Amino acid sequence: MTEYFIGPDNKPRCQWCGGAPNFLDYHDNEWGFPVDDDQRLFEKLCLESFQSGLSWRTILDKRDNFRAAFDHFDFNKMAKYTDKHVERLLSNAGIVRHRGKIEAVINNAQRAQELIEEEGSLATFFWRHEPDPAEIPEPQSLSQSPTSALISKTLKKKGWKFVGPTTVYSFLQAMGMINDHVEGCVIREKVDAARKKFKRPI
Repeated sequence: MTEYFIGPDNKPRCQWCGGAPNFLDYHDNEWGFPVDDDQRLFEKLCLESFQSGLSWRTILDKRDNFRAAFDHFDFNKMAKYTDKHVERLLSNAGIVRHRGKIEAVINNAQRAQELIEEEGSLATFFWRHEPDPAEIPEPQSLSQSPTSALISKTLKKKGWKFVGPTTVYSFLQAMGMINDHVEGCVIREKVDAARKKFKRPI
């Protein structure tokens, strides 16, 4: 039997969104809704990389600080970061001060530029991997999938870092490639509707 969080409107939602005050808004208005903007996609993937080994609450609480620190995840600006930027970021108490992750997302900004040169956009690359709905299992039953493993392997071959299959799967959930809201969650229908209207990038 699925357990739900009952929101302030007395409607059921995914149980996890009751875990912290700012989860509800994120769950209701962002998580699972399809995204095709390259900068937003890059931000989501970077934040999932920072989340590795930590709680999502930690990352969401610090998201505004991350945005300010990383030029709102403008990968064209981040690609030019130097060692001085790294040291500045390591002294910023408002973000996760992990040298490996900081250096990884700067590296990934450079790799993002290369991927756009190859594919036209990040959105085109990621959405090309959208799985057949018939292959998607019960919501929130996996931590990785064949699709996330394939994307992870492809990105790693292209030089990306901190993009393992579990990190990529969390990214796919967040950017709407799969609708992982549980059956009965009031937002699941809204995400389904958004996905039906969404024009996949070519």
